Amino acid sequence: MWAILSKNRDAGLLLLRIWLGAVFLWIHGAPKLLGDKVLKTWEFLGQQISHWGIAWPPPKFWGFMAMLTETGGIVLFIIGLLFRPACLLLTVVMAVAATFHFATEKTFAAGLQAASHPIEMGILFFCMIFIGPGKYSIDRE
Repeated sequence: MWAILSKNRDAGLLLLRIWLGAVFLWIHGAPKLLGDKVLKTWEFLGQQISHWGIAWPPPKFWGFMAMLTETGGIVLFIIGLLFRPACLLLTVVMAVAATFHFATEKTFAAGLQAASHPIEMGILFFCMIFIGPGKYSIDRE
């Protein structure tokens, strides 16, 4: 049984890309693009980069870039086009989100609990840079 599964590694990567990407798009990307008060959401997201000491351009720009990464970047992740650059950008967005949670919580334990999801997603996207999209992708190598 394990030999059969090993031969279908690329199918597993495809399922991972589709499932993880669809959930990420639904939960993180689409609300930032289609939700109520989009500009206020972008401004809030953009303010998070200030924890890295970046103050220019204005927060709405950074929020727009985060939304673009979480929608367009995850679509690229799903279809396997420009896969590694998309994973890199998604990793950075997750790192900013994790930093925000650590900076706004009162204790390290509370920060770790709040930041656990972006940390996990960031690690996954970072590792996918090395793994690649598999043979079932537009960028097939």
